[in-house]
Amino acid sequence: MADERAEGDRAVPNPEFDQLLDQLIHPAEDVLTAQQRLRGLLRANRSVIGDLSLSSVLRRIVEAACELVDAEYGALGVISPEGGLDEFIHVGMDEDAVARIGRLPEGKGLLGALIEDPCPIRLRDLHDDPRSVGFPAGHPPMRGFLGVPIRVRNEVFGNLYLASEADANFTAEDEEMVSALAATAGVAIENARLYGEAERRQVWLRATTEITRQLLLVEDGDALRLISERVVELAAADIVTVVLPAEEGRDLVVAVAVGPGAGDVRDAAYPIEGTLTERVLSTGRAAVLEDSAELSRIERGVVDLRDGSSVGPVMALPLAGARGIRGVLMIGRRHGRRTFGEADVDMATTFANQASVALELADGRRDAQRMTLLEERARIARDLHDHVIQQLFASGMTLQGALIALGDSPAAEPVARVVDDIDDAIRQIRTSIFQLRPHSPLGGGLRAAVLEVVRTVVPSLGHEPFVYFAGPVDVVSDDSLADDASAVVREALTNAARHARSTRVDVGVSVSGPTLRITVDDDGVGLSTSPRSSGLANLQQRAEERGGSFRVGTPDSGRGTRVVWEVPTR
Repeated sequence: MADERAEGDRAVPNPEFDQLLDQLIHPAEDVLTAQQRLRGLLRANRSVIGDLSLSSVLRRIVEAACELVDAEYGALGVISPEGGLDEFIHVGMDEDAVARIGRLPEGKGLLGALIEDPCPIRLRDLHDDPRSVGFPAGHPPMRGFLGVPIRVRNEVFGNLYLASEADANFTAEDEEMVSALAATAGVAIENARLYGEAERRQVWLRATTEITRQLLLVEDGDALRLISERVVELAAADIVTVVLPAEEGRDLVVAVAVGPGAGDVRDAAYPIEGTLTERVLSTGRAAVLEDSAELSRIERGVVDLRDGSSVGPVMALPLAGARGIRGVLMIGRRHGRRTFGEADVDMATTFANQASVALELADGRRDAQRMTLLEERARIARDLHDHVIQQLFASGMTLQGALIALGDSPAAEPVARVVDDIDDAIRQIRTSIFQLRPHSPLGGGLRAAVLEVVRTVVPSLGHEPFVYFAGPVDVVSDDSLADDASAVVREALTNAARHARSTRVDVGVSVSGPTLRITVDDDGVGLSTSPRSSGLANLQQRAEERGGSFRVGTPDSGRGTRVVWEVPTR
């Protein structure tokens, strides 16, 4: 009986029950797996949307995708405007492997196929696909492949690439999960872009406020350099140049060239016809080129970098003024760097417009200061003419009357010297009065021409020459004679600046009867063994053509150089 009871207690196999139990267990396991994967997707989504830095977001997307489907390698390729890969963010390879591979992918083979047709690609063995072009030396082996596009506002931003070494098959479920993550990634990328753009706008606006204040405190040449230096920083540029139209309007001149890659192109001139600068000057609107190869050959040389490499993206902005476009701001980035987008153009244009307004305000302030200075100088000139000269003239007349009374007395000689000194003082004051008075831009005769030449040579000379006039200089109305006289003074002063090492230079212009005489004396090192430069030979030719003479010698002091140029006034 005991044996029968033991036999009855044994489990009796029930195939139907086991089958039913399996049907319950397997779906439960599938549900549990699905729940785990959904939790993984939620974690991945939270990880992706938890940052607003675009570079961090892109890396988190790749890391989250690898974790989601247990991929050993992952990468995100950002598509460039040309259709290749602008950026390539990868995970799973150590630094040694990356160094062995060398260059990053360019978007060919399977990577390029996903760019051309942005639809998911899932392969058990990527080597079996005819689109695969193989791997470079040093690349780790890969078999399973899953590629999914990432869209931002219905445009393909880039592609997510996942791979594994083993013969592991990415499933349709993996594809769905990664596609869902890619949708979230698109939103995260857009948010990061908007945040980054807002930050850049804030930086540009802050710089715009600062540049307005700074431009009111600097000179015009320094103002253009200051604008360019700020743009280099704000636009992450390798070179920024300011190009201005020449006075004739047929040529362009580089006024400023700054940036880490800027070469020595300042003051370079080139024809305006057919250039990007001409287009911006004529339209008054910004222009963007994806590659400087679209520029004319000469204009491309202006923005080339000093290390010999070429500029890629170029942005040209007008610097507007009250009387039209005053110049063009050329901004360049090294070849291969990101092109300028709409946001870049918008922010840079706002900055350039505000900088132009600040330049106009600075010009107006300087004009007001110049007007105040000119008015003050005119007042001083009137006082000198109406009071000082008249008093000196009266004193001279009194002394001349005394000379007549003294006759041959020994006291007559010092009185005569005083009269001569008064005459010299009157001539010097008249010269000063003429310099103080504002001159017409249309000309002002021989005196104005000589004084203008002297003014322009002072910086290179290092000191201001003493200029004196004698005789009816202002009645010389021959423009060509005034041009020749200006050339004489300019060449003589330039020679003194280059070779004489002088501390004093006297320029005398006198008209006596039918003769104009120009004398330039300096106290420098004197004549060299061959004093005839091409410039001096030119002055002699000018004198001979007018029937005059030209000679170079030594002043009465015995030191330095004297240049004498004499020609008939008619």
